[in-house]
Amino acid sequence: MAYIRIDEARAVGRAAVPLQKSAGRILAEQARAFDAAESYDIFLSHSFDDADAIYGVKKMVEAHHLTVYVDWIDDPTLDRGKVSVKSAAVLRDRMKVCSSLVYVHSANSPKSVWMPWELGYFDGIKPHQVWILPLVANYDSEYKEQEYLGLYPPVVKLSSLAGRAKLGFDSVGDDNHEVLLEKAARGNGVYYVPRN
Repeated sequence: MAYIRIDEARAVGRAAVPLQKSAGRILAEQARAFDAAESYDIFLSHSFDDADAIYGVKKMVEAHHLTVYVDWIDDPTLDRGKVSVKSAAVLRDRMKVCSSLVYVHSANSPKSVWMPWELGYFDGIKPHQVWILPLVANYDSEYKEQEYLGLYPPVVKLSSLAGRAKLGFDSVGDDNHEVLLEKAARGNGVYYVPRN
């Protein structure tokens, strides 16, 4: 099983950004008012401290022809720094129009005030459409999940060809087949798989 390396995600993000611009500047330029009529395939739950890598993860997922909601891109005025009733209401509305939630786990995730809440809320409304995407320091890293994250299947890199990572799930079902992320995000194939 191969997880995405954080430096790999950062490299993908940098490759998508003109040399003179930072990922943060590009994201700010792409920011737009949220359209309540718009739906997304993926709600990307993450730590803002990983912004440079998250831009790369977003690009990797979009390469699978999926739409991705990232709060500080799609709702740039949302205050992620503090928990408020208003921010929670906005995030609830956004999660309702997303088909799936991908929880990007990194060393910064335990410090996030929103990630556990987003995971719990989404699991309550769409329990079979929640997955964990570990970002690791290197391929040999042991993914050290918080205990409750073991309830959800991890998104892994199934293969890589010409610099494009094929993301999905391995060892699914009785026949241990692979399921691509784009199929799962559209409701075709990966559900709660408890680990023993």
